[in-house]
Order: sequence, then structure tokens, then C-alpha cells
Amino acid sequence: MNSKGKTIGIVIVVILLLVFIVYAVKWINHRMKYAITDAVFVETDYMSNVGFNRVSGKIIQLYKKEGDEVKSNEVIAKIDDTDYKLQLESLKNEIQALVYQKQQLENQLQRVSKETDINENVSKLTVEELNKKLQSLQAQKEQIQAQINLAQKDEERYKNLLEKGLVPKRKYEEIATNLEVLNKQKLALEKSISEIKVSIEKSKQSVEYSKTQREITKEIQDQINALNSQIESLNKKKEDLENMINYTELKAPYNGIIAKKYVSIGDIVKAGQPIYAIVKSDSFYIKVLLEETKLDGVKVGNKAYITLDAYPNEKFEGVVESIDIASAAKFALVPRDISAGEFTKLAQRIPVKIKITKGNKSLLRVGLGGEVEIEKSK
Repeated sequence: MNSKGKTIGIVIVVILLLVFIVYAVKWINHRMKYAITDAVFVETDYMSNVGFNRVSGKIIQLYKKEGDEVKSNEVIAKIDDTDYKLQLESLKNEIQALVYQKQQLENQLQRVSKETDINENVSKLTVEELNKKLQSLQAQKEQIQAQINLAQKDEERYKNLLEKGLVPKRKYEEIATNLEVLNKQKLALEKSISEIKVSIEKSKQSVEYSKTQREITKEIQDQINALNSQIESLNKKKEDLENMINYTELKAPYNGIIAKKYVSIGDIVKAGQPIYAIVKSDSFYIKVLLEETKLDGVKVGNKAYITLDAYPNEKFEGVVESIDIASAAKFALVPRDISAGEFTKLAQRIPVKIKITKGNKSLLRVGLGGEVEIEKSK
């Protein structure tokens, strides 16, 4: 029995030893094939602090909490916009009043311009017609004057003949009467000519008055131009106010997850003050601080297998995207001073960036730790 028991014990020891050797060989082979480390962190290329642009005020709505997903351009917070809306309403009323005033002036300008054109044209036509009449009357006056000159000679001649008794008195009286009629016609023509000249002067004054009216239309047009400038300026202010009202709604810049909420409803915030920190959904990567002793064989493009401590049953895969040119210690807040030649030798860690290609990315959170196995190149 003792001999048999010893044999069984030896067999068990041999089996255990063989199992140990098999696992040891597998472990060593695995370590040779993979660079393994637990200096693993979930990081992101895009984590932005977002706040209200150009506006300050009281927070009246916070639509998201930490951990919530957001869509690009989704409203995530709001500032009280009451004051901005009151200013906008007042500005709209002011613009409306100026537009009405402008319309009144445009109507007045149209009416005055039309009346001025008509009056000027009528006055010019009247001057032309009167000048023609004046020329006609002056021509008649010249003809009558010629007849008067001839009649005066006849009257003198017949008077001499009457005194000598060579012609009857009746014949002389006919000549004298004809001269008198001609003189009266001349006087009538001169009076008409004088009246026409007065009418011409009045018509010319009407033309000048029309020119003065055109100055009035210019003044009205200047007022309209000034109103246009004023309305344009107010419209720009209106546009700015409308933009300000739009800015009272804070929108997500991209699809992502709320990483941090900095304020609460009722807080007074300033323009540019952070309200949320948002991580972009597709920006997660794995940052590995790989020991320099394990760097051999690790190349860009090598596959990697990640396990996160928070989700031990979830498997993630990735590829090496970049290997930093300097160790992590080089960028420490207080780098080691080795100029004196005294230092403790430590295995330096080189930052390696791994792009995640497989796995439930919605589970990822910045700062999570875990373990990574990176395939080594042969």
C-alpha cells in the first residue's frame, strides 16, 4: 500500500509539473508575442468646455446632466432672454414708425414732383404762346404804324388842299378820322403788348417758382435718404438683437457625451463661462504608457486587445496609431534633473496611442483604466 501510494503521489506531482510547464510555456510564449501592460487610460482628442457666446445672464434651463448623450446643434441650456426680447420689440416699433414716416415723405415727394413738372411745363408753354402773340401784335403795330405814317402825310396834304379850297371839307374829315382810328388801334395794340409782356413775366416767374419747388423735392429726398440710413442702422441693431436672442440658447457643437456640468439653474453666468464639458462621441482612444523594455516589436498598425477594469466582460480591439518620440517623464511638471550625473535608473514609459476599432464605444468614459495586449511584429 505504501509503495502504491508513493507511486500515485509521484504521478500526481509529475502531472502537476507537466501542467505547470505547459502553462509556463504558454505564458512565456504569450509574453514574447504580446507587449502587456496595465498602464492604460481611456482618453479623448475632443473634450470642449462650451458656454454662451456674447451673452450673459441668468440660467433658466439646463437640459442635460452629466453622462447624457447630446446631438450636434441640440439645445442643452438656456439663458433668460426677456430683456433682449423687450429691446427687440421696442426696436421693431421704432423701425415701423420710421418706415411709415418714410412712406409719407415718398408720397409727398411724388405729389410735389408731379405738380412741379406740370406747373413748369404749363408755364413754359404759356411763355412760348405769349411770345408768339407778342410777336404777332408787334408785327401788327408795325403795320399800323406804317399806315399811320402814310395817313399823317395824307392828312397834312389834304389840310393844305382844304385851306386852298381845292378839296371838299368832307374828304379832309375822312382822312383825319382814318388817322384817328389808326392811332387808337395803335394804342390798343400797345396796351395789349404791355399786358402780354406782364403775362410773360408772370409765366417766367412761375417757371422760376417751379425750379424752387424742385429744391423742395431735393430736400424731401434728402430727408428720405436720412431715414433710409437710420432704418438701415436700426435693422442692423435688430439683427444683432435677434442673434443675441439666438445666443441665449446653448447648442452642442457635435455629437457627444456630457462629461461635466459646471453650473446650476438660477446661476448668473458671463459670456464665455464654461457651462458643460462635452466629449465627442467618436473621439475616444486608448493611451498606453508602455515600459521601454516592452517597446521592442511594437509598431504602428499592430493589433491591440483591451480590457477595461470597469467592464471586465467587454472586449475591445484596436490598432497602434502612434508611438510618441519622447518618454512621458520628459513632459512631467517637474522633469528629472540628470545634469549632476546622480539618478536612480527607472524603466521609462513611452506613450502609445491606440485607435479603438471594435467594442461598445458607448461604455467608454475618459479616465477609465484597464489592461492592454499589443501584438509584436516579428
